[in-house]
Amino acid sequence: MGPPDGFRPTHVVPADGLPTWTSPDPAAAGVPLDPLLPVALAEANGNWARIVCSNGWTAWVDGRLLVALPQRPPATGGPLATTDDPRPLLAALERSLATYRRLVDDWAAGRIDLETFRDGTRDLRLGAVLDGSDAWLLDLDRGRWYYCDAAQLQTYATADRDGRS
Repeated sequence: MGPPDGFRPTHVVPADGLPTWTSPDPAAAGVPLDPLLPVALAEANGNWARIVCSNGWTAWVDGRLLVALPQRPPATGGPLATTDDPRPLLAALERSLATYRRLVDDWAAGRIDLETFRDGTRDLRLGAVLDGSDAWLLDLDRGRWYYCDAAQLQTYATADRDGRS
């Protein structure tokens, strides 16, 4: 059985999997879901959430535990408000990622200890989600998540100083 027509995941199952129920009732236990399985939220009822899997199977889960996937911003019907060139932000993300990779390599090879690794990464902040041509980029200097469509950035959400939206 293939995915339901128009299946587009809205969430994934947490990294340690997720129990299911056949109805929103703690006594109606079902089979657990695999870690990081993409699912679509079909219905919410308090903390309960009915999800649909790509094969059409449906179940109830604790909706608080689902990990939301980013979605494209809604169409505005007009030009995007922010037209910043995404390349400077991409370059900053590349530098941060390269620094982190170098420190991981140094730690794994025994050239630095864990305390030196932690000191070297303390001020690194990086956020990027890529899904085909869609990108969500975190700029902590400005405290914003941006949606990027290759040509321009659009503010998607603001983040606090710790990078949380």
